[in-house]
Amino acid sequence: MSHSKGKLYIISGPSGTGKGTICSRLLQDPRNEFSVSMTTRDPRPGEENGREYWFVTRDEFLENVEKGNFLEHAEVFDNYYGTPKDMVMKRLEKGRNVILDIDVQGGLQVRQAMPDAVLIFILPPSLTELRSRLEGRHTDSQEVIEKRLSKAVNEIRLIGEYDYYIVNDDIERAAAKALAIMAAEDCRVPAKVRPLIREYEQQQKGE
Repeated sequence: MSHSKGKLYIISGPSGTGKGTICSRLLQDPRNEFSVSMTTRDPRPGEENGREYWFVTRDEFLENVEKGNFLEHAEVFDNYYGTPKDMVMKRLEKGRNVILDIDVQGGLQVRQAMPDAVLIFILPPSLTELRSRLEGRHTDSQEVIEKRLSKAVNEIRLIGEYDYYIVNDDIERAAAKALAIMAAEDCRVPAKVRPLIREYEQQQKGE
């Protein structure tokens, strides 16, 4: 088969639903690459610049906004997050699948800019379980946890804008479902189907 453009996958959901772990499973496939977002928030223990995020100052971030260097950007809990546009487009053109772990607000911005993006929403089994996970991380104050839970409900209200959803009640099962979604998308008949047909017509003439 001839070289084809990669697909852009948006993984969204409330904080604490296991999005990062699911993305890690998807990245075990060498065809998939992770798009590192840019943020103004401080690194958490164990995080490295350029791996989890590109950590920049508020002024540096706003300068990139003015230059139009983001595919999407948003302010979340008093910090900015954004997806560098050039990195994503270059990888897609090379036939690589690109995975974005971004919030719902950012995911819907990407859908407007790139209608072919595949949006996957990760749900917690319940808000009670989500609270337990957030408290168990020991990274946020109780005030921030309450804000995250309130934001979670607002995000879930927008699930109808997404293509798929996965309830993460078991990480291995949730990751398997995400991989199944990607496998199904690989088999989707493209909107511009003529190049695919032409390829087989050319093969027939060569036989």
